[in-house]
Amino acid sequence: MQPTHTLRQPSRPHTRLHPLSLVLLGLWAGASHGAGFQLLEQNASGLGNAYAGSAAVAENASTVYFNPAGMTELAERSFSVGAASIHTRYVFHDQGSSVGALGSAPDGANGGATGALPNAYLSWAFSPELRLGLGIGAPFGLKTEYNNPWQGGAQSVRFEIKTANLNPSAAWKVNEQLSLGAGINWQRLEAEYTRDVAVVPLAGGLIPASAAAGTTTRLQLEGESWGWNAGLLYKLSPATRIGVAYRSEIHYHLRGDNAFFGPAGSALTSFGLATNQKATLSLPDTFTLSLVHQLKPDWTLLGDLSRTGWSSIPKLDIIRSSGSSAGSISQTLHTDFRDSWRAALGLTQQYSPSIRLKYGIAYDQTPVKGASTRLVSLPDNNRVWLALGGQWKPDAQSSVDLGIARLFIADARIDNNQLTDGRGRVTGNYQDSAWLFGLQYSRAF
Repeated sequence: MQPTHTLRQPSRPHTRLHPLSLVLLGLWAGASHGAGFQLLEQNASGLGNAYAGSAAVAENASTVYFNPAGMTELAERSFSVGAASIHTRYVFHDQGSSVGALGSAPDGANGGATGALPNAYLSWAFSPELRLGLGIGAPFGLKTEYNNPWQGGAQSVRFEIKTANLNPSAAWKVNEQLSLGAGINWQRLEAEYTRDVAVVPLAGGLIPASAAAGTTTRLQLEGESWGWNAGLLYKLSPATRIGVAYRSEIHYHLRGDNAFFGPAGSALTSFGLATNQKATLSLPDTFTLSLVHQLKPDWTLLGDLSRTGWSSIPKLDIIRSSGSSAGSISQTLHTDFRDSWRAALGLTQQYSPSIRLKYGIAYDQTPVKGASTRLVSLPDNNRVWLALGGQWKPDAQSSVDLGIARLFIADARIDNNQLTDGRGRVTGNYQDSAWLFGLQYSRAF
């Protein structure tokens, strides 16, 4: 995504954060790994299976996020803590971009980044039929950052989204076959977007890019909101169970401000172009259907089919909320997202009493429809996951999981024309790739 940006933090409305949320927002400095800017890495135990069977496996307390009904399969008290490392590469190759007076720039700009994503979960048996749980994580996140100058600098130099999510949950064991679960989600989002100032309207005229060279504008937005999630777990037989999980849309009313930096920054600020800003954003819902089937005593098959409702973000209007132009649109991000699907298949092998090996493959569809709506701040495309993991149990109550995945992302064609808005036309091709690493400790007692 690509907004118009801000500089002045004194006027930003700030709300008080829970300490855990501050920790999560501070640690997350990451790059999106799933399609769009969804983050599936909410545990390491599922990473080795490419998150196949996520709503049915109920292997540890991280089921609080994937399907709260799975807590009925756990010991009376369980907890999991872990982190994922995400490394992305978005290498741009220019094929005739029009950047006006911005001039030329070296080819091969890389907008990728490395980020860390922590998570923690707790499950507790209130009674034999009722379980309570808490999950802490970051379901959405994104970071792209380019070395400047580059051909698309007027559309984006840096874009970052950070979220923190608190998810208290409950599960009820209806009978030996069926369990139900639900939770509420308090979520905080912060976004920051920086781009070069190319052509700026002033007093009926223009400051051309040559005069504004080296000037950037930064937008910062933040907000808090609520959502919910629910799931069921059903045992078809002692060897087979299915899981169904749903996470709701989360609707944000974001507020912040924009600012200017560089040679023309003071002039633009004094003219009143640095204003408070606001935007409305609906993060997508997700629906997941999962299957776990024990093929043999040592082999388990896992499957997953999920849909993410990215069409909740057809565009994002950034609106001025102060100054003489209050109520006008300062920039629109024409995302034009579509709903996307993901399918995953995994195998788990009980290699020895204390070691379990995991394998997985997945196909993840991008919400980006095509080259004309692909953003330089989100040069996303369809990807295939190949994943491998292992679990070691040092004793009957504890386990340590390690997972790794390589994401093979299709080359992403871009032809994003924003010439009429003074932000150039970026035409070329992205070569994208990503690596994911995860580590997790779980204990049941």
